Amino acid sequence: MAGTSAGTAPPAVPAVRVPRRRGTELTLLVVAVLLSVYGYCAVGLAKNDTVPPGAAGYGAGLGVLALVAHLAVRLRAPYADPLLLPIAVLLNGLGLVLIYRLDLETPHDEAAPAQLIWSTVGVGLFIAVVLSLRDHRLLQRYAYLSVVTALALMIVPILFPAVNGARIWIRIGGFSIQPGEFAKILLAVFFASYLAANRNALAYTGRTLWRFKRLQLPTGRVLGPIVAIWLLSVGVLVLERDLGTSLLFFGLFVILLYVATGRIGWIAVGLLLAALGAFAVGSLEPHVHSRVEDWLHPFASIEAGRGPNQLAQSLFAFAAGGMLGTGLGLGHSILIGFAAKSDFILATAGEELGLSGLCAIFLLYALLVERGFRAGLALRDAFGRLLAIGLASILALQVFVIAGGVMGLIPLTGMAMPFLAQGGSSVVTNWIIVALLIRVSDSARGQPVPAEAA
Repeated sequence: MAGTSAGTAPPAVPAVRVPRRRGTELTLLVVAVLLSVYGYCAVGLAKNDTVPPGAAGYGAGLGVLALVAHLAVRLRAPYADPLLLPIAVLLNGLGLVLIYRLDLETPHDEAAPAQLIWSTVGVGLFIAVVLSLRDHRLLQRYAYLSVVTALALMIVPILFPAVNGARIWIRIGGFSIQPGEFAKILLAVFFASYLAANRNALAYTGRTLWRFKRLQLPTGRVLGPIVAIWLLSVGVLVLERDLGTSLLFFGLFVILLYVATGRIGWIAVGLLLAALGAFAVGSLEPHVHSRVEDWLHPFASIEAGRGPNQLAQSLFAFAAGGMLGTGLGLGHSILIGFAAKSDFILATAGEELGLSGLCAIFLLYALLVERGFRAGLALRDAFGRLLAIGLASILALQVFVIAGGVMGLIPLTGMAMPFLAQGGSSVVTNWIIVALLIRVSDSARGQPVPAEAA
């Protein structure tokens, strides 16, 4: 009689791997470089009626960086997500175009050459991380070293003079660096490691401290870690006068805590504590209070006869852009002042690319974050899952906080738009984040899956 006996094991389901998609990545990289070069040429034609003399060099340099990064991914992370690197190249290229466009209005203060150098350093570190880090789980061994280093990086700027009201920079001669940008990656590694090791204890609450319908909040004993992180974030804010970094660190911890435990109570407590801390510091700290007042009354300076302030000029720029924008090189966002190339560079994009261009930029960020989340959720190890979601959340929080501040939805924070804004520390750390997401996505997509699920 044909068939299998009762003691015979069913045949094993063959495992397959997802396609590598490296050819897709290369094609998208070519498109990203061409779009960046097109933008560079469009600025020159709009301002000087001629193609900029450095267009070929800019295109060749960006193309070489993209190609070398692609080869590193092809060699060491063949199963990585094919969209991560092209999106990063396109955003970085667009940022260089916008900074170059603003440089034409300030010939005495050119930032594009320095930003190109920092972008090259960032791509170099991207390649180094992809080539040297074979397994993201190795980072879990250095969790406590990461948090100690991060705290040191956060404290050091307090010893240096304030810049534009905030103590977040280290300036030595003509060299400057923002250590908090690197601290966010180290904190993400620590949070992911700690929560992966203690997620069961944090998820268990026993008798709840409060109960409202189906919402259960943790007990006071379990609430301790989130209160400590909240106090640390407020301490950073008070000492450095940096609202953005404080919100970023606290938001990162709350998001990872929720992902690790699955308890919505953490989100509720996190929002409550963040609101209380922001209200207290916004009321008592003069620098932060002034930004809150500008947010509440953006046109007060005009009514007082002093002319529009930065936020008012930013809102005027968005209004002037309309649906399709004025065209690259044809806006007036330089009127924003000294922060036009950094904090308010999104206003230039809004004015010259319009609402449609802004939506395209936000979609690129959303896709970058979504791919990071997807890589994390596909992983089987808790540390890798939390690390990927944490890194993607850093990008998401930055975009939300910066875009909200520039558009007048929330008070300004002084952070840098990922890849777009002027800032060497920012662009370098963003490239490191993309490299880590590349490594995690390679592990996620490279793990065999059953044939019927492929």
